[in-house]
Amino acid sequence: MSATTKKAAKENILQAINRALADAMESDDSVLVLGEDVADPEEGGVVGVTRGLSTRFGEQRVRSTPISEQAIIGAAIGASLVGFKPVAEIMLMNFTTVAMDMIVNHAAKLRFMSGGQTHVPIVIRTMTGTGFGTGGQHCDYLEAWFAHTAGIKVVAPSSPRDAYGLMRSAIDDPDPVLFIENLPTYWLPDEPAEKGFRVPLGKANVLAEGRDVTIIAYARMVNEAKAALPKLAEAGISAELIDLRSIAPWDQETVLASVARTGRAVVVHEAVTPFGVGAEISAVLHEKLFRQLHAPVKRLGGAFCPVPFSKPLETAFAPQAADIVAAAQALVAA
Repeated sequence: MSATTKKAAKENILQAINRALADAMESDDSVLVLGEDVADPEEGGVVGVTRGLSTRFGEQRVRSTPISEQAIIGAAIGASLVGFKPVAEIMLMNFTTVAMDMIVNHAAKLRFMSGGQTHVPIVIRTMTGTGFGTGGQHCDYLEAWFAHTAGIKVVAPSSPRDAYGLMRSAIDDPDPVLFIENLPTYWLPDEPAEKGFRVPLGKANVLAEGRDVTIIAYARMVNEAKAALPKLAEAGISAELIDLRSIAPWDQETVLASVARTGRAVVVHEAVTPFGVGAEISAVLHEKLFRQLHAPVKRLGGAFCPVPFSKPLETAFAPQAADIVAAAQALVAA
């Protein structure tokens, strides 16, 4: 097989984000990276997402910071106001709470408060996710907080290809984007994106077509939903799977069209169920498709409690493939 026809090697999400950052920095000198331990002497962050970038682009553009989330976001906002495109890493999503004032009162609102004259083109990278026993202060999904804030876009990839494409689009965007990375899926290999590939923000992806029920998910729950599809097929249920990819804005057009056709929907996320993204999607589906639904929309999410440290309890906390199968079967039988 010639070099021109040889299939590209698979990559994981960690590698895809690293490559997206490198490609963006190569093509645009205004792209910066900052955060705790992101430079190479500290191995490019806690899991190595930014490994090699400071060696390649210099520590003026890839800057390790003190342990201060407020300083990281404040510096990123300030840099964005003078023409840079900072990618700021907040190591874990729970730690965004330390910088909430900077994020929701400054980054999200400066464009509005300046009458559209000032943009804040920052990307806030952060990771989270259950599965590693990191406890209640390290693995919450808090996306609903930020999706509720006007002026912030929120994305959550489930595959290396989408991670690359969403990161490139997030860096291009003139507004702040919260980029949520799922820790347990970092090392799962899949097909890579070609250089320069973009995933439009706000556009979902239909991963499997079906006629009986629509499953709507994002981040790691897409993998759980994929695992549920063969079990549902064995039970004679044809399920359509939508990877939301963007949480804010979310792709109402694609989701509504699918649920209008199947008449049933399961919305699944790792965040706690009450007041979550699933509640918003469910409300819109009921408001706009009330007479076309064969059964009420089913929400699946985490238990309404801090994430347990105990491995058995942690496993029980978040939805699994079996829960998705049971929910879909119950809807079809209703």
